[in-house]
Amino acid sequence: MATNSLPEIDFVVMWVDPSDPEWQKEKRSYSPDNSYGDVEERYRDWEIFKYWFRGVEKYAPWVRKVHLVTWGHVPEWLDVRNEKLAIVKHSDYIPQEALPTFNSSLIEMYFHKIPDLAEHFVLFNDDMFLTGGVDKDFFFHNGMPRDMLAFQPVVANESNPGMTHIYINNTLMLARHFNKRECVKKNVSGFFHMGYPPLYFWYNLLELTFPRFTGLLSVHTAAPILKSSLAEIWEKEGEALDALKCNRFRSDNDVNHYLVRDWQMLSGRFCPTNLFRNFKYFEMQDNNDKCLGIIRKSSDKAKQKILCINDTGKVSDFDGVKQDFIDAFETAFEKKSSFEL
Repeated sequence: MATNSLPEIDFVVMWVDPSDPEWQKEKRSYSPDNSYGDVEERYRDWEIFKYWFRGVEKYAPWVRKVHLVTWGHVPEWLDVRNEKLAIVKHSDYIPQEALPTFNSSLIEMYFHKIPDLAEHFVLFNDDMFLTGGVDKDFFFHNGMPRDMLAFQPVVANESNPGMTHIYINNTLMLARHFNKRECVKKNVSGFFHMGYPPLYFWYNLLELTFPRFTGLLSVHTAAPILKSSLAEIWEKEGEALDALKCNRFRSDNDVNHYLVRDWQMLSGRFCPTNLFRNFKYFEMQDNNDKCLGIIRKSSDKAKQKILCINDTGKVSDFDGVKQDFIDAFETAFEKKSSFEL
């Protein structure tokens, strides 16, 4: 499909400057003891965010606007005069009574309030990089988000209890509005898309023996979202969502943007796609050879279009590993983007 035949698409990306003394001061004044949402790897700076912008300009030049969501600070190298860039402070769209917030889950759930945000937008974390050429149809087909609908039981992960709670909370909210077996009957092709990996075909078949939702697959990649889907969830679950505004850090009763993706799919508003075909997920560690190799080989025709590099606290040589990634990105994206000074 021709790129210009699709609706305008925006990108939304969240970023924080952990070195900002004002942000540090405010965070310390609210930070609870032993919070699983307040750990170093959630905030430390790898100094590779500029390559996110270089990837966008090189591989998705058609994007209408990039909305950079931030506490209030911006990278010192960023050219805020770029016509495609909108700096969105939390105070621009999140209710005052919910601020300040250091909870990415809460920040996501108000995105439909961002001024001048397109109906069709793609949500990126700042650790999700474009490493291959993509067109609009890569994210939205015939106006519908490309996504992958598959059952997957929520696992009790004692090393990351926060996400376990979020998955359960998302599933409970979905269960109030959707009947599992009715959803499958109405959208058999969405659950049993021939392009899905065989593993998820069998997951979905096995799950039919259970009448209630046990969880849905959540792929940690850039998320195509309809702004109207998020607004619809607020219309139907506004009281429950509004109660979360006191969660300044990740909390046991949070929901997040996976709820919106699942809501879209269970409503039938999506295009079934094997997300694993052009996406790779890595957790940073001391040896990152495979990940670094993908970065260095990035090109317009690269198979891996999106690369997620997640910091999970497994790196012992932070400075050394950081330099490895900077060197690899410099090889792939040596030219400055128009988003840089």
